[in-house]
Amino acid sequence: MFKIGIDLGGTKTEGVLLGEDYEIIERKRVPTVQDYKKIIETISSLVNDLKSSASGKTTIGVCTPGIISQKTGLIKNSNTQCLIGMPLQKDLERKLGQRILMENDANCFAMAEALLGAAKNYGVVFGVIMGTGVGGGIVINGKIHGGRSSIAGEWGHHIIRPHGNKCYCGKSGCVETYISGPALERRWKEITGKPQSLAAIIENLSNTKAKEWKKEFLENFAIGLANVINILDPDVVVLGGGLSNIPFLYDEGKRLVYKNVFSDLVDTPILKNKLGDSAGVIGASLL
Repeated sequence: MFKIGIDLGGTKTEGVLLGEDYEIIERKRVPTVQDYKKIIETISSLVNDLKSSASGKTTIGVCTPGIISQKTGLIKNSNTQCLIGMPLQKDLERKLGQRILMENDANCFAMAEALLGAAKNYGVVFGVIMGTGVGGGIVINGKIHGGRSSIAGEWGHHIIRPHGNKCYCGKSGCVETYISGPALERRWKEITGKPQSLAAIIENLSNTKAKEWKKEFLENFAIGLANVINILDPDVVVLGGGLSNIPFLYDEGKRLVYKNVFSDLVDTPILKNKLGDSAGVIGASLL
């Protein structure tokens, strides 16, 4: 059985075809147009192209920003606004004439890293996405733990600063409003008065204002992730997304996380992902 995975991102949509031994047979990327009907067409076209390279039956998995409401079957909690309130899974199944499995992008990331990546051979895996937004997924013994309401792992929307930064979810003080890429760039501009990309900021953190920015970043990262460890006590944490490339998260960041964990023995591995930005699409194919 061949496996097709589709990763619907905000700027690009990627498709992959895996063989029976998980080897990549073909991969394609196309731009994502922020229009619901065009997204349906894009995904359908990608699937059909990948199917043409398969010599047998295929399964199809799709990872999306947001989740499917168990109550309505519609997409919710998505930062791709045109998907909210839409029956994406049903529309794709109707278009392609085949059953489709669909999961949140963070869950797919966690699944890929748990089965084929940095968290292979660990029992309880917490996969972290830190990029444009902040999300997370939980995999237990090779299976996604979605939770009763399909929100398990959504650490980006737990509150670390009551009455803090306003979040698009309607609450204030969410993790995402402090340690996502846009939030960190916004805070840098507030402190220094200069707009800069996160990549440029990370290159030079030697002056006083830069140290203030870094200290705040690490404190918020540590409080947020320590809270997760206190509640879930995972066997491993794997970082993904653009911010996972920041080196100091794995030494200074880890040490500060450990200081905030409620235990006299803390040795939870905090690892960088192995599959890079392909983790989502590979996780989708494994659904």
